[in-house]
Amino acid sequence: MEKRDYYEVLGVSKTASADDIKKAYRKKAIQYHPDKNPGDKEAEEKFKEAAEAYEVLSNPQKRSRYDQFGHAGMGGSAGFGGGGMSMEDIFSHFGDIFGDFGGFSFGGFGGRSGGRRVNKGSNLRVNVKLTLEEINTGVEKKIKVPKKITCTTCGGTGAQSDSDIETCKTCKGSGQVVRVQQTFLGQMQTATVCPDCGGTGKTIKHKCPNCGGTGVVKGDEVVTINIPAGVADGMQFSMSGHGNAAERGGVPGDLIIVIEEQKHNTFERDGNNLFLEHYISFPEAAMGCSTEIPILGGNARIKIPAGTQSGKVLRLQGKGLPELNSGRRGDLLVNINVWTPQNLSKEEKDMLEKMMQSENFKPSPKANEKSFFERMRQFF
Repeated sequence: MEKRDYYEVLGVSKTASADDIKKAYRKKAIQYHPDKNPGDKEAEEKFKEAAEAYEVLSNPQKRSRYDQFGHAGMGGSAGFGGGGMSMEDIFSHFGDIFGDFGGFSFGGFGGRSGGRRVNKGSNLRVNVKLTLEEINTGVEKKIKVPKKITCTTCGGTGAQSDSDIETCKTCKGSGQVVRVQQTFLGQMQTATVCPDCGGTGKTIKHKCPNCGGTGVVKGDEVVTINIPAGVADGMQFSMSGHGNAAERGGVPGDLIIVIEEQKHNTFERDGNNLFLEHYISFPEAAMGCSTEIPILGGNARIKIPAGTQSGKVLRLQGKGLPELNSGRRGDLLVNINVWTPQNLSKEEKDMLEKMMQSENFKPSPKANEKSFFERMRQFF
């Protein structure tokens, strides 16, 4: 099923401010909240759809990339669509959205956000350096990520044994303390995080000696990253669940991969197009020739017409970089430079002096010849 435009999902314009986007998401979240629409699968899907849209549009970098490339430019960076996050993940990520109502629960609505707390591990960010050759074909990278991992001694519980994990006596395992107040609007109940268990609903009698009760320790993980062809410098991708492990068996954070494009010795990049400076000799320019040029992944032979002037740009269609998540490719633009020799022998000088007497070797620009800027403008 084709994804809807994120701005359309939230009902805002593309010029909407961050506050407008937050307000629009909160409105949609209330409208389609699972507690308000029990058993309604369509409402649940719209709730998730709104969360995915907000996850992208509330992040300035992701929003900028989405505005430029649409859904194709997001790759796996939209955590909800690509990672299949659960309801618990959504509430863990955006619990503050629901908390804006002051923690009140009207007839049970909002109970999910104020219920037992699920710990969320922090996200990690790594830079991955890529060559143009790797960007051209896509590449698999394996990197070692220093991070917090689940304690193997206690299995992430933080306790010496399972019998040391007890239901919190203060909140009776609910993770929250509820107070009921009488107001002029009627009865209103306020739910706050339990101060004794931190919202988990559990307390530990004897802590694990290896992790000190946190359930996490320092370690490493070797992560395999499949990077698609056509990425660009600064693009970000998210791998759900590969960030820091959460304390006491919570939801792990995400790993944010930032693309860092390395400068190429031969080509310059502009979007999906590539630029190449190619030099030919004066006789080749005057008489025309067939010459070999480098392209990404190999070489190609091009024909230089007789009488070619320095600065002529030849376009090789489809020899540039691939467009992300598309079969289309950019072009290779070859700027022809006529090389002028600097050290001439006496015989060569005599030959050139004779040529200079010929009318054919005297420059005579045509009145209707396009300027350099006019010639370049056709490529952009």
